[in-house]
Amino acid sequence: MSDSIRSVSMGEAPPRVSADQALARLGYKAELPRNLSMLSILGLSFAIMAVPFGLSTTMYITLTNGQAVTVLWGWVLVSIISLCIAASLAEICAVYPTAGGVYYWSAMLAPAGWAPMVSFVDGWLTLVGNWTVTLSINFSGAQLILSAISIFNEDFVANEWQTVLCFWAVMLVCASVNAFGSRYLDLINKVCIYWTGASVLIILVTILVMAPSKRSAEFVFSHYDASASGWPSGWSFFVGLLQAAYTLTGYGMVASMCEEVQNPEREVPRAIVLSVAAAGVTGVIYLIPILFVLPDVTMLLEVANSQPIGLLFKTVTGSAAGGFGLLFLILGILMFAGIGALTAASRCTYAFARDGAIPGYKLWSKVNHKLDMPLWALFLSTAVDCVLGCIYFGSSAAFNSFTGVATICLSTSYGVPVLVNLIQRRKAVANSPYPLGKFGTLINCICIVWIVFAVVIFCMPVSLPVDASTMNYASVVFAGFAFIAVVWYFAYARKNFHGPPVAKEEFQPGEDGVMEGKVPAGAVDSETTGSAEKKAYFPGDAQVRRKQDDLGAIQGLGWGCGTRRKVYIGVLFELQIRRRILSRSP
Repeated sequence: MSDSIRSVSMGEAPPRVSADQALARLGYKAELPRNLSMLSILGLSFAIMAVPFGLSTTMYITLTNGQAVTVLWGWVLVSIISLCIAASLAEICAVYPTAGGVYYWSAMLAPAGWAPMVSFVDGWLTLVGNWTVTLSINFSGAQLILSAISIFNEDFVANEWQTVLCFWAVMLVCASVNAFGSRYLDLINKVCIYWTGASVLIILVTILVMAPSKRSAEFVFSHYDASASGWPSGWSFFVGLLQAAYTLTGYGMVASMCEEVQNPEREVPRAIVLSVAAAGVTGVIYLIPILFVLPDVTMLLEVANSQPIGLLFKTVTGSAAGGFGLLFLILGILMFAGIGALTAASRCTYAFARDGAIPGYKLWSKVNHKLDMPLWALFLSTAVDCVLGCIYFGSSAAFNSFTGVATICLSTSYGVPVLVNLIQRRKAVANSPYPLGKFGTLINCICIVWIVFAVVIFCMPVSLPVDASTMNYASVVFAGFAFIAVVWYFAYARKNFHGPPVAKEEFQPGEDGVMEGKVPAGAVDSETTGSAEKKAYFPGDAQVRRKQDDLGAIQGLGWGCGTRRKVYIGVLFELQIRRRILSRSP
């Protein structure tokens, strides 16, 4: 009997198996402080989606493509689909709780021979999606800030330089908070929940009370007019779904925060699903009053920079001051969204870089221990977004491109692990702590069908006809990053990138759900993983059956060789079994 088993049988407390130890057994050295709670992660996801802000800055899309029906029922439809995707991701996240997120999950779910390629592709999709979501949030925020000026001066029209400089200023503020206020991110994320809830309540009460006239219920729930889009009437509805899809895209980004949560296998999956449900309800509560007091649509669509929400508030309240007061609440949500999105993007960059998948990975994977955050990954994320913002100099419809490529990349990155999981007959999540049960296959299929469809429709311009200044350049931005990824793959990663550091050849999910691997002598150093210096871990074998005696189960966790069945057992469930034994001790 091993020493650990002997100590348990004698009633002594076993060593605490922490989340950091669990992470080490997944193949990574813990370098980030675990100071975020489930409420904080929920707030972060809620902040990234930023429902009132996201819906306000993209309102022109749905007003062009169908108006009320697309605004309301498009939101409901995409909310339901997003809930399916979130549940599918949560089921997988509960098994593999690491900052690598969908990139790591794809590697672990794919067949061993395909794992490096699949994880590399999905990692780049995730990375570009994180960068462009942050870009689109802060760029639209800059446009919204400048639109506040036009509330008081209707002749003011921001030019390209003013817009880009304002965008850079917003990026600088968000980066500064992330760099020097990382210890306060937990508080910031929690405050976001209350600020958003209070803002929605104040806005809906104010506009309903002060509106000089109101639309009919028939208009709110059934009016459809796609004449301004230039698209065929039916197709225009689907193009207009970009508003809802973009707003609800960011929920999967919080998986990159797994390594800053104490119990990530429970808290992060719960936050992913709850944030989508909360966002869906919040959106309905926000949109219905907006539709009831909606002014003349033609007037709203003529607003410069395609940001009509300020004019809407001004028209409804009857004063510039009233309109600015309501817009200020939305701008507050902008700051939470920008900070949260950049937080997630920097953690995603850090996680991908430490596996050697990004040029210059040794620099981007460094953690500044004085600031308790990956400073260089934050710098790279900020710099990339600032450079991409310059697209606006060549296209006034740049924001459409940013929202499109963000939605396409993140949606596709979510779809890769779900698809691989389906192909593998969902074996890895059969005993997930958050199982979808008998509906899992159907829910996963809904996700895949929607994502394939979304890739097509979100490359479309919002309206026709199209010229160089109004073209949707989402496909161009996507192709540019794809070119960088392909060059890096053949120049370096093809021979040196091996994917996440857990042995794929012997992996099978344990009956208790959460996967682990054994840590050999010496912890993994994130500065060397991913390069040729990194080696996959090949744990010994373990065999545990749910119906076994608890002591026998603990003994089965020994890492001996030669057992017939090769299974990785979740280290967190090992702790639970040990605690059950202790609770029975006299």
